[in-house]
Amino acid sequence: MDDDKAMVIFQPSGRRGEVPKGVTLIEASRLLGVDIEALCGEKKVCGKCIVRIEEGHFEKYGVTSSKDNVTAWQEEEEKFITEAQREKGLRLGCVALVEGDLLVFVPEESRAGKQVVSKAARDIHIDHNPAIRLYYVEVDPPTFEEPTGDFERICRGLEREYGLQDLTIDIFTLRTLPEALREGKWAVTVSVWNNKEVIRVRPGKVEKAYGLAIDVGTTTVAAYFCDLTTMEVIDTVSMMNPQCKYGEDVMARITFHMTTPDGLQRMSDDIIEGLNDLIEKAIANTYPPKKKKKKKKGEEGPTEYVEVPEEGKTYLRLTRNDIEDITIGFNTAMHHILLGLNPEYVGLAPFPPVIHHSMDIKARDLGVQINPSSYMFVLPNEAGFVGADNVGVLIAEEPYKHEENQLIIDIGTNGELVLGNRHKLISSSCATGPALEGAQLSFGMRAAPGAMERIEIDPETKEVNYKVIGRDAWRKYSEPKDMKAKGICGSGILDVLAELYTSAVITKSGVFNKKGLKDHPRFRINPDNKQPEFVLAWAEESSIDKDIVITQKDVRQIQLAKGALYAGCKLMVKRMGLEKVDKVKIAGAFGTHVDRTKALIMGLFPDCEIEMIQSVGNAAGDGCRAALLNVKKRIEANWCSRNVEYIELTVEETFQQDFMEAMQLPHMTDEFPHLKGIVPEEILKQ
Repeated sequence: MDDDKAMVIFQPSGRRGEVPKGVTLIEASRLLGVDIEALCGEKKVCGKCIVRIEEGHFEKYGVTSSKDNVTAWQEEEEKFITEAQREKGLRLGCVALVEGDLLVFVPEESRAGKQVVSKAARDIHIDHNPAIRLYYVEVDPPTFEEPTGDFERICRGLEREYGLQDLTIDIFTLRTLPEALREGKWAVTVSVWNNKEVIRVRPGKVEKAYGLAIDVGTTTVAAYFCDLTTMEVIDTVSMMNPQCKYGEDVMARITFHMTTPDGLQRMSDDIIEGLNDLIEKAIANTYPPKKKKKKKKGEEGPTEYVEVPEEGKTYLRLTRNDIEDITIGFNTAMHHILLGLNPEYVGLAPFPPVIHHSMDIKARDLGVQINPSSYMFVLPNEAGFVGADNVGVLIAEEPYKHEENQLIIDIGTNGELVLGNRHKLISSSCATGPALEGAQLSFGMRAAPGAMERIEIDPETKEVNYKVIGRDAWRKYSEPKDMKAKGICGSGILDVLAELYTSAVITKSGVFNKKGLKDHPRFRINPDNKQPEFVLAWAEESSIDKDIVITQKDVRQIQLAKGALYAGCKLMVKRMGLEKVDKVKIAGAFGTHVDRTKALIMGLFPDCEIEMIQSVGNAAGDGCRAALLNVKKRIEANWCSRNVEYIELTVEETFQQDFMEAMQLPHMTDEFPHLKGIVPEEILKQ
């Protein structure tokens, strides 16, 4: 290991890696993708970033961690850490600098768990069994006595060395074969797909092959760039789904196809072009960054760029051809649109997809620009409104291998629900709509700099404290003009409903508590639309020169989304004959952001122990990655798509009634004993 670097491991996330010595523990956490609270923006005044340095040798990680491996104690820390805590190894993350190997434990209260790109890859166990395997083979050159064809010659070598039989070869690869063999002096590395087909031949011995696992959401597309030989995620690249311009939700896009003569082709072309841009982005990141070359005075000619490599960093310098496998998952409508299949009937009862089964399609046939002979594995669909993305969630979380009843909620533009265990699984879908992602709200926005991502309301004064993306310090530690707030993104929307309710700004039914807010400066009736509204950020705190508010209509939109989810959960629990579930898992981009206590307060799902609520991040993307790195997961995916029973919630007799009751906070009649002591009694018992 580099002398000026140290190995740092963060628990409980298990994230580890080398960081430069001399950085703060907070900087180290950022480098390794672990989020530690820093409400004051590392000004050493909020005491929220307390972490514990573990002592001893940790065999599993091969490190010896010690309190002496960080810089000396500073007096700023005394305000927040007692002498006894100091003895136990507690330090402020913004003060202590890394000087040697460390195992750092981040307590629950210091974890922020927020990322702007909420699609980061989780550390899940995957058995290594990729579809692409590399075989190095040396063969004898042809002679007059032995003039066998190049391909047959390689096949003989592969059978002799590795026992591979009956191989075929793609025509594009066959065209490169003679040159590769002769350039490699009759020694080549052969990429074989599923032990059936040769899809690439390279001269000499090559150790690496790469692949992409892509999760196409209605709103965002994320791709995990993986080393197929080590399973390492080299990079995560994401983008907005370019189809957003045709409508926020799948029905809008199906309608666009039905009302526009070439609508399907246009939407399909857009997403293919988007995938190629994403591939380009992943490839470009394997090269050093470039900067403009300075011109001499009076010098003409085109602008030139020069590479600026980081010291000590090695660059893979890959090309599109180095991507040899892709797995891709999406909801059923996105699946049909990308493949150019008519999505019209997916939107009409009884919502049948064109195909349930998975597919292996040559990437070139879809216009996806990678190694020309490579395949794309398209995950299978469950039903019209529960697609391959949900199959991805299932193969990542594997509820079918456990006795406990798990409720998995994938919150996106469409909410997908799975409930069950190894004996039985049922799934359903509910239209959460894009309200939770910021659309349809007066100040809703995407997760971008300036978006309010965390919100707190003081129950006594009704003052609002918040944090925006792109700034570490919270409002109460900042000058108003430094906040530059623009709107509210998904995680802020999930916060705000629970906060409005617990601080008695709104009542159980979601209406503003006019009596309790009488004469409060933050509450008013908008003179233009006569709507009641509550000010979250004043104009002086915004970069848009106007007050950022939440209106009565906005509250209703969020209630509709949460009511649909709750009603879906409740009906499924009833259908399974259960009293309660053993575990709730929240997936999707929201899975990364949602505060589980606030999710329970707003009533996203029926009451359960807060400890049993778990965030599983972008599980659909993790499932695509599992399928990329382990072909058995592809077989499992097909099994899942056919063995999960789909329920159409809207035809259930009590759905409308359940939905209406679930609009209230946390619910009209259902008890929430686990909120006792968290939400004031008088509010809970309204």
